[in-house]
Amino acid sequence: MIRDIMVHLDGSPEDEIRLEHGQAIASAGRAHLIGIFTNLLPNFTAAIGIDGGAAAMQVLTELEDKARQDGDATAKRLTERLAGLQVPSELRRFDATRGTLSAGVAEQARCADLFIATRPYGETETPVWSDLVEAVLFGSGRALLLVPPGQHRHGPIQTVLVAWNGSREAARALREGLDLIEQASRTVVLVVDPPPDTMPWLEVEVHLARHGVVAEVTTAESQDRRVADVILDEARRLSADLVVMGGYGHTRLREQVFGGVTLDMLSAAESPLLVAH
Repeated sequence: MIRDIMVHLDGSPEDEIRLEHGQAIASAGRAHLIGIFTNLLPNFTAAIGIDGGAAAMQVLTELEDKARQDGDATAKRLTERLAGLQVPSELRRFDATRGTLSAGVAEQARCADLFIATRPYGETETPVWSDLVEAVLFGSGRALLLVPPGQHRHGPIQTVLVAWNGSREAARALREGLDLIEQASRTVVLVVDPPPDTMPWLEVEVHLARHGVVAEVTTAESQDRRVADVILDEARRLSADLVVMGGYGHTRLREQVFGGVTLDMLSAAESPLLVAH
């Protein structure tokens, strides 16, 4: 059961959209909502100059003071907003540079059932927190609900599309999204490029049935298309309210790098994505 929902807040207009999605899920499951406010501070390591960076350090100190003051005002507004929600809630605040923020939020997310953020890639006017999303996905052990920029929540989740390839990541996403799948009125399992003479979806179909979910199964050949385009097309065809899929990637030089299908989906998905690694 989803009992703790953590929602990323940064003082931007996207806060309201993320809170809409968080409140809807929390209300359905009587969950506790945690708003985690990331207040970005200037990076003092940039203050390096011929004179030891003294002048730059003074400027950065002034910028940090201003950032903290602005953060106080934003935190006050967010506290008032959370108090108006119809679910139990609290606000947590992080004042730090970007890298420290991402690691700290990932650690906090380990004790939440679901982390809600804005889809990090693609064209958007809002701040891009791709490093934070990567840190939570690969470092928290929890699922993320990634909302397309500007997409308000309209009613309950009715149709769920599960992108299934039998991998560990897909299994994790399925398990993490099970509560939302059980609440939906329709679940479709999509298998792209299934091996010939096999039915790799049978086990997941039976597994979902044991949870009371009668899933439809559809298969598709990617041919000369990207796998992500096949998933996106199916999500559009179904008017899916949620896409559940594994989050793939690897670590290189301590930097989290997304796999191709995951990056494509995080750049273009028109439906909220529930991803897990």
